[in-house]
Amino acid sequence: MRMTLFIFFFFFSLFFDSIAYGDVYKWVDEKGTLHFTDDLSKIPERYRPDVEILKGTKRKETIEVSPSSPKEKTPTPPPKKDDHQEVEVDLIRKHEIFLTEVILNGRLKQYFVVDTGASFTLISQPTATELGILIDETTPFLRVSSVSDILLTPLITLKSIRVGKAELQDVEALIYTMPNYQGLLGNSFLNKFKVTIDSLNGKMRLYSLKGIPSPDRPGGYSKDYWVSQFRFYHRTLEELQRLKSIYEGRSTSTKELMRINNGIRYFEYQLGELERKASLAGVPRNWRE
Repeated sequence: MRMTLFIFFFFFSLFFDSIAYGDVYKWVDEKGTLHFTDDLSKIPERYRPDVEILKGTKRKETIEVSPSSPKEKTPTPPPKKDDHQEVEVDLIRKHEIFLTEVILNGRLKQYFVVDTGASFTLISQPTATELGILIDETTPFLRVSSVSDILLTPLITLKSIRVGKAELQDVEALIYTMPNYQGLLGNSFLNKFKVTIDSLNGKMRLYSLKGIPSPDRPGGYSKDYWVSQFRFYHRTLEELQRLKSIYEGRSTSTKELMRINNGIRYFEYQLGELERKASLAGVPRNWRE
């Protein structure tokens, strides 16, 4: 199953709230530049088959995000403040996109697009260089599709990402330079929180998904959290295995095949670690499929 990205990787799609009265159309040109318009006639005909429609609304709405995929999530109320820490951060609206301030590795401040449907956080190559991140023969790579090409892009681990008072250690990120933006805050950070976006007041609230461990919340996390984590790693490995079979049939793809194998080894290890943590927490076997 082919997943596209401008960023799209697997189920990558910009997912945000709009307070416009009509539909908004999103499309990407041959240079990989993202465009928005409320007039379909303004989109060149050759791009129309790939247009994504963002529904407008006449009232304030709140986006709620759980770690399960957008099609699988079910709305639930925010966790109680006494059980889960709440962090409120400011959003900056740029056209139909929201940005927020992030601190990378405790020192580098940037403004990232908030994308609650993106599998991974993205940083640019200049940012990776500034942070001293090196890419070598052991670096795992994942497939990324743009309008004009399919490429393998490095997957690295940031020491930390801080958004407001919310901070996580060891956050995965893809190195991919977005036109016009410094980076993208995706679910490699956001999936540890329930996210609500108040588009009218320009606020994002993050509620930690980790609560007090109990029989129905092993390790402090809900069934939805555990199920979504295992499904993500299984799907990622399946995609990499399919990609490997494609490159094995090419005589000039030794370097690419090495990078794909790095990715397979990396995600096999991560899945093993998830299994270990799940076993220690007492996660039921049918939550790990």
